[in-house]
Amino acid sequence: MKKPITHDQMDGNRKSPVGTIHVFDPSPLNWLYILFNTMEEAVRADHKGKIIPSLAQSYRWVTDTIFELKLHKEVVYQNNEHFYSGYVRLNFHQLQRWIAPHPPGTWLNLSKETTLEILDNYTVRFHFPKPDGLAPAKMRAHHLANKLFWQTIGFGYAKLGSAEGHW
Repeated sequence: MKKPITHDQMDGNRKSPVGTIHVFDPSPLNWLYILFNTMEEAVRADHKGKIIPSLAQSYRWVTDTIFELKLHKEVVYQNNEHFYSGYVRLNFHQLQRWIAPHPPGTWLNLSKETTLEILDNYTVRFHFPKPDGLAPAKMRAHHLANKLFWQTIGFGYAKLGSAEGHW
C-alpha cells in the first residue's frame, strides 16, 4: 500500500497529510451537520435554550431597534483567517441577498430593511426598522463563514450564481 505524501516530504518540516477529503452524504440534513461543524455564530443556545455569546463576547440592546455585538478578539478560522467585524459584514451582506436564507423558516430571516454598522474591529450594531424581540435568537442562525467559503462554495453563489435552495 502506497503511503500518502506528507508535508515533511515536500519541505522537510511538517508531518501532516496532504490532500483533499471528499465526502458524500445522501441525507437531506447533511447541510445541517456540515454547517454546525464548520461555522460559528455570534451567539448560540445553551442546553436550556438560553441565548449565550459565542463569537460575540457579549451582546446588548442599545435601543429597542439597535442590537450590539462585542466580538471576541484573537479568533482564528481553520484556514488562519483572523475573525473581526468585517466578517460579520461579509456574512450579513451575503445572507441578506437571499430571498429565503433559512430552510427551517423565514421567521429566522433578518428584515431586509436591517442595516449593519461597524463601530470598530470588534463591535457591530444591527439597526432594525422596528423592534424585533427575536433578534438575539435570529443571530443563532446568522452563520459567520470565512472569506474562503464565500469565494469558493458560498452555498452555491460561486458556482451557480444563487444560493436559493442550495444549502
